[in-house]
Amino acid sequence: MVSNLLFLTATQSSDVSVTEKTTKKISAFANYWQKIDWESLFALFISKGIIILITTFLIILTHRIGNRFIRKSFDSYKLKEKQSETRTETLYALSKNIFQYILFFVYLYTLLSIIGIPVGSLLAGAGIVGVAIGLGAQGFISDFITGFFIIFEKQIEVGDYVKIENFEGTVQSVGLRTTQLKSGDGVMHYIPNRSILVVSNLSKANRLAIVQLRVAPSNDIEKIKAIMAQVNEVLTPQFPEITSPPEIMGVIDLGNGSLAIRVTIGTLNGAQIKVQSKFLEEYIEAIAKEGIEIPSSPITLAN
Repeated sequence: MVSNLLFLTATQSSDVSVTEKTTKKISAFANYWQKIDWESLFALFISKGIIILITTFLIILTHRIGNRFIRKSFDSYKLKEKQSETRTETLYALSKNIFQYILFFVYLYTLLSIIGIPVGSLLAGAGIVGVAIGLGAQGFISDFITGFFIIFEKQIEVGDYVKIENFEGTVQSVGLRTTQLKSGDGVMHYIPNRSILVVSNLSKANRLAIVQLRVAPSNDIEKIKAIMAQVNEVLTPQFPEITSPPEIMGVIDLGNGSLAIRVTIGTLNGAQIKVQSKFLEEYIEAIAKEGIEIPSSPITLAN
């Protein structure tokens, strides 16, 4: 009986002590809550929010005005200096990227300053992790420098058809960090500039469309050449991309018992496939109309 009484007393004293502690904590929180100057805090929040909104609006306005100014500047530069369209677009894309990076860092610095984060102290303390950041930034710096020399040396420009490492396609953009390449199947490749070691630019000079029409030794070669010459006269004026008229080179050995009449046609870069396909199609149709059969299997040539 006595033990039960002692247990009840101890339990009641324990409950009282827990209640007192909880009450003290609630009182302390209530005192802290009451000491907060909510009017000043709300006013500070409103003022900071208004400043951030104004800053954001000014940055957006600057971005639009800056982009428009850069666009007009390059348009006038292209007309005044008679620069190529592709080079102007490449320089325009690079200038636009630099402007956007600068604007972003200005906006970030301004936001941190408005919020109250000591940017100066952060920059001063950056020396502690400077080595680590420097190692991480090596790739970025390498991308930037490589991209600059690619543009400065006119290695590639927007619109060029190039081969870079294992990728082949049309250059869509040359930026500070990456070069964007669109392949023939529509896939967009983003290539870091630092990985560009060898560039094969297929757009730097005019190209040569080569048409090879298979013939048999029994065919009247001179008649076939005359037919092809007639096709050349009719078809050449239809292609302003042709830089030098078709030249019938004569009969060549393709190997594996195959003979062909080769024709070479100078074209602007990028037009060679279209010209080659059209001329071959017209040659075949014209020769077929004359009743001349074009071999479809290898020919056995006598030694």
